[in-house]
Amino acid sequence: MRFALESLFKRIDDLRDDVVSLTQDLVRIPTVNPPGDAYTPCAELMGERLRKAGFDVVYERGVGTPGDSDKHPRTNIVARIQGSRPGPCVHFNGHIDVVEPGEGWTKDPYGAELEDGKIYGRGTCDMKGGIASAMVAVEAILQEGLDFPGAIEISGTVDEETGGYGGVAYLAEKGFFSRPRVDHVIIPEPLNVDRVCIGHRGVWWAEVKTHGHIAHGSMPFLGDCAVRHMGAFLNALETELYPALENRHTEMPVVPEGAKQSTLNIASMHGGLPDNFNGLPSSLVPDLCSMILDRRFLIEEPLDQVKGEILAILDRLTKTRDGFRYDVRDIMEFEPTLTDENAPVVRAVAEEIERQFGRPAETICSPGTYDQKHIFRIGQLKDCIAYGPGILDLAHQPDEYIEVDAMVTSMKVMASATLKLLNENA
Repeated sequence: MRFALESLFKRIDDLRDDVVSLTQDLVRIPTVNPPGDAYTPCAELMGERLRKAGFDVVYERGVGTPGDSDKHPRTNIVARIQGSRPGPCVHFNGHIDVVEPGEGWTKDPYGAELEDGKIYGRGTCDMKGGIASAMVAVEAILQEGLDFPGAIEISGTVDEETGGYGGVAYLAEKGFFSRPRVDHVIIPEPLNVDRVCIGHRGVWWAEVKTHGHIAHGSMPFLGDCAVRHMGAFLNALETELYPALENRHTEMPVVPEGAKQSTLNIASMHGGLPDNFNGLPSSLVPDLCSMILDRRFLIEEPLDQVKGEILAILDRLTKTRDGFRYDVRDIMEFEPTLTDENAPVVRAVAEEIERQFGRPAETICSPGTYDQKHIFRIGQLKDCIAYGPGILDLAHQPDEYIEVDAMVTSMKVMASATLKLLNENA
């Protein structure tokens, strides 16, 4: 096996230009979500390449999932190649959607420019560079003619950035992420090339609305300002909930350090006139104000407690503030996930990281959720991690990039860990 790995690693080094080219091709397809642009051509790019490598390829549209339409079909690709005899299945899953570029770029977000060993562009780090690395790592195994039992799968899925309902969740409901089809899952998210990510914090997204009474702006005493009611709620968050969250810390190995505490982000707030009006504002007392809450919670915090703290503040304001009325709408909720540190996929990847770096792998958890949540919750498959190239802090940033050296190293880790998992009980 040692000589086989040496030859495999040399081949991976020789495929450096190949993984660069594939990453560039993927990045140059602007799969922005929302709304879900160009999913089909991106999935087909992956599918055609994998078909030529010998994989059986299927496309699965997430029909009826949020955002799916004929204009923006939720097109997923799943590819599978069988080994020479029965055995386990190792599955590499990556999301093909990216967030919008935003402002502040000095590079073309979709130019995939290679400069000083880095590829720049939206999705290079999160996570098309990881997808390309997994694909070329598996291609290297096949090109080496290495015999293996079981099967290897690669999927490109959609909508991870908005919850993953049209991607991994949809496929998991159809059995794509459950035994006996799949045994081990590696998601090449950008969590640094020398780390194994075994889970993530929980999340609750909710919309809070406060209600008022519309009136002429010159006579606000005849109305009831919904924005002022929201201001009272915001003040309670600032003076009560935020200080409490700062004192809650987890034993999960979450990175970065600040994410080891509970957090609350106010993702948006709107009241009164529409944001996109042109001309001068009209004179009105706002009768509605809305706020989106992004609450990230710890494995030590029950979800009902997380929700209850918000509802308790709102209920108290209903009793103590004249005219205070509110609605709360759940948008998304997921419990924290945590894979056992002794699980086969954790051990295999950690051992191969140590082989490459000469030091033990760091075991971490992600501050935000990723598609592991659906594999746990729906697929009931616990042998799942995130491992891939890319620097976590660069995700969703201007001038996002991925280092080519990190991709090549991750390919060696993924290829050798795959062979280890497939041959574990052979």
